[in-house]
Amino acid sequence: MQKYDIGLIGLAVMGENLVLNMANHGFSVAVYNRTVSKVDDFITKRVTGQDILGCKSIPELVASLKPPRKVMLMVKAGSAVDDFIELLLPHLEKGDIIIDGGNSHFPDSIRRTRYLEEKGFLFIGTGVSGGEEGALKGPSIMPGGSFAAWPHVKPIFQGIAAKVPDGSPCCEWVGNDGAGHFVKMVHNGIEYGDMQMICEAYWIMEKALGLTTDEMHQVFTEWNQGELDSYLIEITRDILGKKDPATGKPMVHVILDTAGQKGTGKWTSTAALDLGIPAPTVAEAVFSRFMSAIKDERIYASKLLRGPKSTFKGDKKKFVEMIRKALYASKICSYAQGYQIMRAAAQEHKWDLKFGEIALMWRNGCIIRAQFLGRIKEAFDRDPALPNLLLDPYFKKVIHGNQGAWRKVVSKAVELGLPVSAFSSALAYYDGYRSSELPANLLQAQRDYFGAHTYERVDSPRGEFFHTEWLK
Repeated sequence: MQKYDIGLIGLAVMGENLVLNMANHGFSVAVYNRTVSKVDDFITKRVTGQDILGCKSIPELVASLKPPRKVMLMVKAGSAVDDFIELLLPHLEKGDIIIDGGNSHFPDSIRRTRYLEEKGFLFIGTGVSGGEEGALKGPSIMPGGSFAAWPHVKPIFQGIAAKVPDGSPCCEWVGNDGAGHFVKMVHNGIEYGDMQMICEAYWIMEKALGLTTDEMHQVFTEWNQGELDSYLIEITRDILGKKDPATGKPMVHVILDTAGQKGTGKWTSTAALDLGIPAPTVAEAVFSRFMSAIKDERIYASKLLRGPKSTFKGDKKKFVEMIRKALYASKICSYAQGYQIMRAAAQEHKWDLKFGEIALMWRNGCIIRAQFLGRIKEAFDRDPALPNLLLDPYFKKVIHGNQGAWRKVVSKAVELGLPVSAFSSALAYYDGYRSSELPANLLQAQRDYFGAHTYERVDSPRGEFFHTEWLK
């Protein structure tokens, strides 16, 4: 009886596409789905000669695999993952590997790694980014967990992953227990920021400059040929060029302005708060989605609350270039915040994160894939201990060259009453980070006044704390 290289449970579109990707790269795959009819549908409708076995039960799936058995779960994050782990365990042997390829929260991966290793099994929690197309043609893959499992899955994962121009796979071992899912979470948080900043650029061009979607389509076409070249700029170009078949209107104008989310941006913001890392741009991107969701309330408020009535006066073409510079500078600050979160998490959880390799993993296949990530890889090649991307010579030069336009864009948006929370929070982050002094001296005095929380003095060594009897 033939033994298969890997098993996969969960035949939603991502699972199906990963299976086809594996089979197209020469790996044999056994598949199972709780709704067994989906197995038959997949085999009959999408499998055309690939070495894929449809299984009707978990025992059949496990029995069909080569040892050590590798079973990948592509099921909804949360209790479903734990449920399938418990269903699998009675049929596995010590040393077998369970892989969670869903969007799980990293503390769950930490817990599952410990739980399975204590029972003699191995676990990998792996982030998979790139959407349905990436799953089929080559995603970015971020595995972490039991390092002993890595040699057994490395050929498969690196074989199916996206590749950068020199052929390097967008997949490398990230670190122990929850490191893989943590890095994927931060990827998604950065993605939230990227998307919000692009939306703000679009909004300023439409509402302040009065550009048509066709004109903005051309702007994003040009931007995608320069330093902003990225998947998200590319799809924005395509979206702005699309017309609604039913009405002939620009497609973007028939879509209601209420945004959804799956929670990973919120997780990233929560992690930043837990770790004490300033990451305002990711948080503002999440809050902007929350703001969009209260559509009815905003409609009511728009009839009662007034804003400025001024309009843009000036050279629109020059201002579009200013918006481009503001977008690039904000993007740098957003990524700097993401990397600060990962650095703090690495120290907290004792993960040996390779920041340059993470940039390489994101260079292709994933949603934030961009030419820009090559610059991040170069920055960490120059200085693996780089404390902040803003301190790298390349990024410092860009910020210095762009900040004049950046400030004018934010100022003009405020003057016109246009919300630009991502642009402005990124600028506030930059100004805060570059300031040797902040008004926290007054804040700490306030804390000591009402709560005797103490303070440090400028004329004493760090670590010495004092208290004032303010009412004496």
